[in-house]
Amino acid sequence: MSSKSNPLTYRDSGVDIDTGNALIDRIKPHTKRTTRPEVMGGLGGFGGLMSIPEGYKQPILVSGTDGVGTKLKLAIDAKIYDTIGIDLVAMCVNDIIVTGAEPLFFLDYYATAKLDNDIAEDVIKGIADGCVESGCALIGGETAEMPGMYAQGDFDLAGFSVGVVEKSEILDPSNVKAGQVLLGLASSGPHSNGYSLIRKVIEVSGASLSDEFNGTSLGKALLAPTTLYVKPILAALKKHTIHAIAHITGGGLTENLPRVMPENSKGIIDVESWSPKPIFKWLQEQGNIEDQEMLRTFNCGIGMVLVIDKEDIEAIQATFNSFGIENTVIGSIETSEQTEPHIEYVRN
Repeated sequence: MSSKSNPLTYRDSGVDIDTGNALIDRIKPHTKRTTRPEVMGGLGGFGGLMSIPEGYKQPILVSGTDGVGTKLKLAIDAKIYDTIGIDLVAMCVNDIIVTGAEPLFFLDYYATAKLDNDIAEDVIKGIADGCVESGCALIGGETAEMPGMYAQGDFDLAGFSVGVVEKSEILDPSNVKAGQVLLGLASSGPHSNGYSLIRKVIEVSGASLSDEFNGTSLGKALLAPTTLYVKPILAALKKHTIHAIAHITGGGLTENLPRVMPENSKGIIDVESWSPKPIFKWLQEQGNIEDQEMLRTFNCGIGMVLVIDKEDIEAIQATFNSFGIENTVIGSIETSEQTEPHIEYVRN
């Protein structure tokens, strides 16, 4: 038997169970406002329970998972914690919606060296805000305190969401044809992609996150939360014919639009057909980034692209205008001699 007189506790190792329990109590009001009628039970169980909404004949579940990349590091440096949770939700549900699916629920994973409940509550409040705005329920999550795994003050986030779509209404890229047009939905900024390059631009330019930029600070401009397109797109899908939707994330227009295009097709995009937020010009100038590198790294002002018929342009634009989503026709689909679908950029 050990002769040591001071027994160790979990808290001695850097993990405080009481702090974790206190956080659960603090976040319950945030999760409560995200609830949907299909949610069964509350926080505290081993798994979140939810039924499929009524009315579906052949419901198909659609899942998505993502993080926010090194945008999180920027948020930590700027000490702005209340919007990064919106980004986390958006990166997951914006992926789900491109199939035509309605997001049902969301789970988060929050990991840190030492739990700071003020910061954690701010982050989870943002997650709840994103869930409310996209109509999905925050039915659970995991908070992990892992000393030695993360540097002091750092934390990491991951998200997971599930949605449902009627089998007959799943958006199918095989419906994309030459002659259809590309409707671009505006982004709020870089969303949650390209932040390793953004942080490099800040480094080489000598800029500070507290610098004044376009009526706000550079930090706030770069941390503008990712646009949630769920409710506007669901409304458009109910009223109009949309052949395909591409979420413009890492890889930009160059790599994401071809993911919803068939073989022997190309997307012709007029890069002068929209006006990106000023932050993109600042990044390109300060980093001396070439056009092609910008277009395959950042969304460059276009967060979603819808493939639609010419005769539906005005009606579909009116739907997005009613939600305050800026939108413009940015190009078209054409036949290509190349088998692999691809993008060609033009200036008109």
